[in-house]
Amino acid sequence: MATAEGDTTAKAPGWRRIDLWVPLGYLALAILVTIRLWIDPNGRVLASNDDDHGVFLFVLAHAERVIFDGAAPFFTDRLNAPVGVNMMANTSILALSLPLAPITHFFGGGVSVALLITLGLAGTAYAWYWVLSRHLVRSRVAAAIGGVFCGFAPTMVSHANGHVNFVNQYVVPFIVWQVLRLREPGRARRGGIVLGLLIVLQCFINEETLLFTALTLGVFVVAYAAMAPQVARALWRRFAAGLAVAAATAFALLAYPLWYQFFAPGNYHGQPFAPTDYVTDLASLAGFARQSLAGNAALTREMSVSATEDNTFFGPAGLVMIVVATAMLWRSVAARSAAVAGLVLLLMSFGPELRVLGHDTGIPLPFGLISHVPVIDLVSVTRFAMVPATIAGVLLALATDRIGSYPARRRRWFQVGMVLALVPLIPKPLPVVEGDPLPPFLTQGTYKEYVPDDRTLVTVPLPEVTTGRTGMRWATLMNFDYATPRGYFMGPADPPHDDTGSWHAPARFTSDLLWRVREYGRVPVLTDADRQKITADLVYWRAAVVVLVPGSRNGTALRSVLVDALGEPRLVGGVEIWDVRSLPVPPKE
Repeated sequence: MATAEGDTTAKAPGWRRIDLWVPLGYLALAILVTIRLWIDPNGRVLASNDDDHGVFLFVLAHAERVIFDGAAPFFTDRLNAPVGVNMMANTSILALSLPLAPITHFFGGGVSVALLITLGLAGTAYAWYWVLSRHLVRSRVAAAIGGVFCGFAPTMVSHANGHVNFVNQYVVPFIVWQVLRLREPGRARRGGIVLGLLIVLQCFINEETLLFTALTLGVFVVAYAAMAPQVARALWRRFAAGLAVAAATAFALLAYPLWYQFFAPGNYHGQPFAPTDYVTDLASLAGFARQSLAGNAALTREMSVSATEDNTFFGPAGLVMIVVATAMLWRSVAARSAAVAGLVLLLMSFGPELRVLGHDTGIPLPFGLISHVPVIDLVSVTRFAMVPATIAGVLLALATDRIGSYPARRRRWFQVGMVLALVPLIPKPLPVVEGDPLPPFLTQGTYKEYVPDDRTLVTVPLPEVTTGRTGMRWATLMNFDYATPRGYFMGPADPPHDDTGSWHAPARFTSDLLWRVREYGRVPVLTDADRQKITADLVYWRAAVVVLVPGSRNGTALRSVLVDALGEPRLVGGVEIWDVRSLPVPPKE
């Protein structure tokens, strides 16, 4: 990477006292963002995306079983019983969840979620600060500004609402730096191996981020080669050799996990939505995110698909300062190439058709030509805009470093501009809601009298995306001491007929019936055939006990259906249960 002054690496001084205060400041800011969750991490849920909060409780509970019960790391049979879930085909964050298994085991998955979000934000900021201060800029203040923007930009705080995988990006700056170091003589073997190991680590944190990083570096290298062909011709052989070593290292370690992801049971292809449905709104470039100090949720909703996808939102002054920084650095080929890479990824995030303030304009964009390319078609398109946010942080750091050589008057104007840009983007604490408490039936271990290890506990409403959060949350906070059917995960929609990705298990008679009752509150008149189908589903799910979640939406109607199908319940440990252990147990699939 180049400094603002030219294509040479900055030689920053060694350790300084600010190197201690900067990470402490980042940590304090991260705690401010997550403080409401920390008050009761196992009892509270992130309000803006409680579904994905539940997903990460799920993967953390799975990792706890891997470490403490010897479960298989790439598969679980404790959710979506009896079929199970392909964990490699889901965002299982094994590189994070396995080391945190003791925290999950002794303190609960909610504590691990809060810890990962907090350390993810602070750690990403500090990783960029480290790379910037050691290799790219001379000013520690400039590096600190770059770090805080990369770690706490609106897109990062937005994803902190539930996307644990996206806020833990501290491996990315080291991947970037190792790629750029491959141009150095003698780095091909050692640098390639280090790069390959970092790629493996990032793969087990978040594959999407790894894809974004690879695309960005690819565009950067092409742009750099086009602007400095003589340099490219001199360096390409050792650069290519280093990449080959990295690819071989990563392939050797990832071959089986990736085979499992794409070919083992539970694999799927495509998404349950058209990726181009979720694109970046042009107006969002100068808007403010919901979680920014100057943000207005009502206005932001017109420019964003959800509270976890506010992926640009630089604010008017922020957008101006990014343009100013790019102009200041334009003579640097490396900085110019980085800006081009950010612009290309931003353009990709707009999707196939330009959208402004929530309205599709009909203006076609280049992404339409590649929207169906394999792998690209698996990505939520608006997330490509996370890349320009990071590049903006790097460019702001480089420009802040360079401004020190400018006349005093221009320095003052630049400093005023940075204040106007950054202050409105200060993040606000993430909103939370109280989760349904675990009943004594679970916390006191009473369920063990009813649920043998080869049977399941069925909660009603059934665990589903958006409609059965409580049942899935109970199972995960119990670290999957019992198995449960269905759930919120990614798997094939209706195997073997349809392997398109789906957020839930294939529909069954009972799941559809109970979903309609919960949604609309109408109690159907069950026939003997209906009761037989409900019994057949309970047998298929290997049910031992059915538990009605207290306080459920249309809970009275759900109870009426269960009474009609299974008889009167018993009140045990604060919940009504139906003991169905008398049903036959089918052989495991």
